[in-house]
Amino acid sequence: MSEHLAEAARTAIGQCLNVGADESVVVVTDDEREPIGEALYAAATAATDDATLLRYPPSEQHGTEPPAPVAAAMRESDVFCAPTTKSLSHTRARGAACEAGSRGATLPGITEGVFVTGLDADYAAIDEACDRVLDAVGDAEEVRVTSPSGTDVTFGLGDREWHADTGMVHEPGDFSNLPAGEVFIAPETATGTYVVDGTMMPHGLLEEGQELAFEVEDGLVTVIEDDAIRADVEAAAEEVGDAAYNLAELGIGTNVGVEALVGSVLLDEKAAGTVHVAIGDDAGIGGETDAPLHLDGIIRDPTVYADGEEVALPTP
Repeated sequence: MSEHLAEAARTAIGQCLNVGADESVVVVTDDEREPIGEALYAAATAATDDATLLRYPPSEQHGTEPPAPVAAAMRESDVFCAPTTKSLSHTRARGAACEAGSRGATLPGITEGVFVTGLDADYAAIDEACDRVLDAVGDAEEVRVTSPSGTDVTFGLGDREWHADTGMVHEPGDFSNLPAGEVFIAPETATGTYVVDGTMMPHGLLEEGQELAFEVEDGLVTVIEDDAIRADVEAAAEEVGDAAYNLAELGIGTNVGVEALVGSVLLDEKAAGTVHVAIGDDAGIGGETDAPLHLDGIIRDPTVYADGEEVALPTP
């Protein structure tokens, strides 16, 4: 194991998750992310005698539920950490674990490079940036996002609550992505157009001038111009119907340490000064839609308005 991986794992287990000697830790990984899982397991065993490493084959879609034994182990642990190829962030298993009092972090789509880079961060500065954004948007009834690439979409927030992903996961039930740094909400509805010109799977980092346009009406994505993304959503719709087209998330990046997009949704959606919008599942973030996918797309250079007032976004 490289020292860079080991140091990043120690940051995650120590600073972010604050694992105590009397706590149980479950590290959940898959066959493609085993080196990161092993590094986190090694860091966990240095902090506590009660650490377990679980591995299973990668899922095909973000938001797919893990095997039942994995879900049970997450629920019974004091702390869980999940570096996986596909995201567990918005699964019922993750939500149930936090509801049972376990605290944890998911690292969806993590690579060794992103793990090392993303955990080398000033989490106090990220926490402060989250607070500033929450102060600006927390009481808004409506948020509008525009961008030079053609985004103009308005979100009705209703009674939904904003969440801050600061990376500091110290209390029972706390949850964060790692690397961290965003303020996000599952809006009740949305209408307009958003144009992804940053990062979105399955494409990764888009080329200069490449844009992915989506039309949204009454909270459902009605037009997806990209063939590959449309195929993924249509496949999910065969299982859950219109829930697959749900406009699931509005997120604002607050990680002031990310200076450039790298092609990892996990890291790029946290980049300060960006906005991301997701399709599909929002049950794990305060919504009511269960779907077997959660597809984030990052928008560069957005302007955000909360009830008509422009929001000062954090910058790197």
